[in-house]
Amino acid sequence: MALDIYVKAVPLDCGAPFTRQKGVDVTDELGPLLRELREKAGLSQLKLEERSGISATHISRIETGKSRNVRRDTVTRLLDAMEPDAEDRRRMAAVLTALQAEVPAEPVTTAPPPPDARQETLAEESPRRGPLRPESPRPAGTGLSEAVAALATETRRRLRREEEQRLVLDPYPLPVRWRSVSTTITDLEANIRRLPPGASAEPLDLNGDQHGIGDLYRSIESRRLIVLGQAGSGKSVLAVRLVLDLLRGGAGPDSGPVPVIFGIGSWDPTVHTLRGWLTDRLLRDHPYLARGASPDGTLAAALVDDGHVLPVLDGFDEMAEGLRRSALEELNRTSLPLVLTSRPDEYAMAVQPAPDSRTPLKWAAAVELTAITPADLLEYMPRATRSGPPGDGPWSRALAGRTDPQAQLRRVLDTPLMVFLARTVYGEGQTGDPGELTDASRFPTEDSLRRHLLSAFVPTVYRPRASERRAREARGREWTPERAVRWFGHLARHLVHAGRERQDIAWWQIGGSLRVSTRALAVAAVSALSVAGLVWLTNALIALFYQQVPFVAVMTQGAALGLGAGITCGALYAGMTTFGGSAFAPSRTRLSLRGGLGTGRSPARAFAARFGVMLLAGLAVGIGVSCTTTLQRVLYLDWTLKSSEVLRILATDALLLGLIFGIAFGTVFGLTAVLEAPLDVSSAATPDSLLDANRRAVRSQFCVIAPALALAIAFGGGLVTDLLDPVLGPLIWLPQDAIVIGTVGGIGGALSYALCFTAWGQWLIFVRLLLPLRGRLPWNADAFLRDAYHRGVLRRTGAVYQFRHIHLQRHLGHATLTVAPPGSAPAGPAGE
Repeated sequence: MALDIYVKAVPLDCGAPFTRQKGVDVTDELGPLLRELREKAGLSQLKLEERSGISATHISRIETGKSRNVRRDTVTRLLDAMEPDAEDRRRMAAVLTALQAEVPAEPVTTAPPPPDARQETLAEESPRRGPLRPESPRPAGTGLSEAVAALATETRRRLRREEEQRLVLDPYPLPVRWRSVSTTITDLEANIRRLPPGASAEPLDLNGDQHGIGDLYRSIESRRLIVLGQAGSGKSVLAVRLVLDLLRGGAGPDSGPVPVIFGIGSWDPTVHTLRGWLTDRLLRDHPYLARGASPDGTLAAALVDDGHVLPVLDGFDEMAEGLRRSALEELNRTSLPLVLTSRPDEYAMAVQPAPDSRTPLKWAAAVELTAITPADLLEYMPRATRSGPPGDGPWSRALAGRTDPQAQLRRVLDTPLMVFLARTVYGEGQTGDPGELTDASRFPTEDSLRRHLLSAFVPTVYRPRASERRAREARGREWTPERAVRWFGHLARHLVHAGRERQDIAWWQIGGSLRVSTRALAVAAVSALSVAGLVWLTNALIALFYQQVPFVAVMTQGAALGLGAGITCGALYAGMTTFGGSAFAPSRTRLSLRGGLGTGRSPARAFAARFGVMLLAGLAVGIGVSCTTTLQRVLYLDWTLKSSEVLRILATDALLLGLIFGIAFGTVFGLTAVLEAPLDVSSAATPDSLLDANRRAVRSQFCVIAPALALAIAFGGGLVTDLLDPVLGPLIWLPQDAIVIGTVGGIGGALSYALCFTAWGQWLIFVRLLLPLRGRLPWNADAFLRDAYHRGVLRRTGAVYQFRHIHLQRHLGHATLTVAPPGSAPAGPAGE
C-alpha cells in the first residue's frame, strides 16, 4: 500500500527513469533489494520474466547495478509479479521515496498521441442531431481498469513473442504493401467518414505499407477496416503489427480499448452473437477475466460490452461458406469498431451473393495487400538465408535471370508464406540448392513448386542434427520426419468435423478424434477398474486385520460394483458428449476458502446448479451399482430374478443407494462449486500453462472430494436408512458397510470424476494413452506440440495451437507418409 501511495504522490511521468541524487545511489540500493525479494518469492530471473514481461537480461542488469536508467513502471511491474507482503512493499517504498525530489537526467520525449486515437463505440443519431460521432468507451471501475491494463500487457507480450517465433523481424520485416480496393464491395466513403447529410466526401488515400498500418487505422473515422489479401499474403502478420502499433501508445480506460486478435474461423453466428463469442474467447485465453465485474456478468463480458476491446477478426475466409453471409449480417447489427481480414474472393461473395444485391460491412474501409516485388525478393532472400550479399550467391542466381523458370519462381515467391517456406527449406544451414527450383522438368507449373515447398517444410525442420539425435536418444524419444508428418496429418484431419474446417488445436479437444463409442468404452473401463480395484484392496485390508473373507466373494463383489459404476459412467459420458458437446472444457477455476466472494457470483445459485446435476448422476450410479450387485448375488448365491423378494430387494437397493450417492454427490460437488474462484491474473492461458493449471486443479479437487465424499456416503447412508426404515424396512447399515461403501464410493467416485469427467483426465486417457496406442500421436503429445511450436510448424493463439497457415494444415491433412526433402521429386496433390 505504501508503494501505491508513493507512486500517486510523485508527479513524474511513469516512463521517467530513476537517476541519482546527491549522496544517494538509488540503483545500488534497488538491485540488492530486488534480488532479495525475487529469491524470497522463489522465482528465477526467467520465471520473473514470464510473470512481468521484463526481460531476464534487464532484470540481471538491475540486480547487479549495471543498469543506471531504471524506469518507474519497470520496478512496479517487477514488484507486482513478485507479490511481496506489506513489509517488503514498505521497504521498497523507502528506497523509491528517496527519488521524490529528483528530476529526469534527460528529457523524456514521447510521441504525442494521435488525434482521436481512442477507440469508439458507435451509436446512431438521427440526422437532425448532426453527424454520427464516435464515442469513447465508458469509464472503467477499478477492477475493470486493472483488467484492461492486464489484458493489454499480456496481449503485447504474446504478440512480441509470436513475432520472434515466426521470424517476422529476421533479418528485417518483409515489405508488405496495400492499395485501395474497388468501391463495389465497400461502404460509401461518406459513411466511412461518418459525414452529416449534404457533406461531400473526398476519396480516401489508403495506400501504404506495414510501417504505417497504425496510422492508417487511426485515420479512418469509423474505426472499421477490412484487410484483404490472397492466401499467404501476410494478413495475419499485418494484424499482429497493427495490434502492436496500437498498443505502443498504451491502452486503458483513458487511452483507448485493447486490440485483441480473434480467429473468426471458429465463430458460428447462427449459434453465438458476436459479443457472446468474443466474451467466450477472452475467457478461454485469459481465465482471470472470469472474475465478476458485477452480479450479472464477468470481467470479460464487461470489457466487451463497455467497448474496452477492439476485435481484430482474422480469417473471415476460413469460416464455412454457408456462415459468411450470416456473420456479415451479425457484424452489421453491431456498432463495434473492428478490423476484419479475409481473402478477396470469399469476402466479395459474402458481400455480393448475387449480381443485383450488395450488403457490405457498414462503415468499413478496405485495403488489399499487393504481391511482393522481385526487387524485394532479390534484397530479402540472400540476407534471410545468409547465402551471400544481395546480387551474389545461389538465391540471387535463382531469382535474377530472365528465363521462364526464374520468372515462375518469382511469381511463386510473391507471398510471405511461400517466402518463409523457401527460406526454411533452402535457408541457413540447409543443404538444398535453391537453383533446383528453376528446373522446368521437375517443376513445370507454379502449383508444383508450391506443393514441393509445402511438402518439404516439415521434413526439413524435423531433419535430425547430430546433437539433437544424441539428445533424443538419451531421452528415448525420436521424432523422425515420417512420424511427424503422420502425426501432423492426424491433427489436421481431426480439425475437419461435420464438414467444417477448424484451426484451433485445443489439447482438451484432440481426444474428440476418437469415436464416441470408443471414448465411452474407455471411460467405462477406467471407472470400472477404479472402483473394482478399491473394493479388492479394501476387502484385502479387512481380511488382513479382522477376518478372512472368501476370495470368490471378494472378486465377484468387486467385479459387480466396478461393472455397475463403469456402465453407468460410460453411459453418462456418452449422453453428455452426444447432447452436451464434443468436449469437456478446461476448468477456469481453482479451489479457495474464500470461494467466489467478490466475484459477483451467488453462492446459493452455484450450489443449487451443481447439486441438481450431481444428484441425478449419483442416482444413476446408485441404480447401476444395485443392478450389478443383484446380478452378482444371482450368480454367486443362486438367487432367482423371477422371485418377488429378489425384485423387492433390487428396488429397495436401487432407491437406497441412489439417494445415498445422489445426496452425497450433490452436496459435496455443490460445496466445491461454492469454493471455486477464478484463476489468478498470472495464469493467463497458454496451452502449456492451461494444461498445467488443470492438472493442479484436478489434483486439488481429488484431495478435497475423495475424503468429503467418503464421509458424506458413510454418515449420509446411516441417516437415509434411518429415515427410510419405517417405510421400506427393515434396513441395515452396519459400520463396516459404512466404511467399505464410503471408502469405495468416495475414492472411486472422485477418481472416476477426475479421470473421466475433467478435461485433464480425458487428455490423459485419450491423448496420452489411446491415440499413441493407435499410432496417431506420440506418447508425449504435449512435448511434441510444444516442440512443433518452437520449430515453427505451429503457432500459439492464446490457449490453443494452430498450424502456421491454413495451406499447411490442408496440405498435411491430405499428405501421405511419404516425405519430400529438398532434392526429391515434387509431392502429389495437396488438396488446397
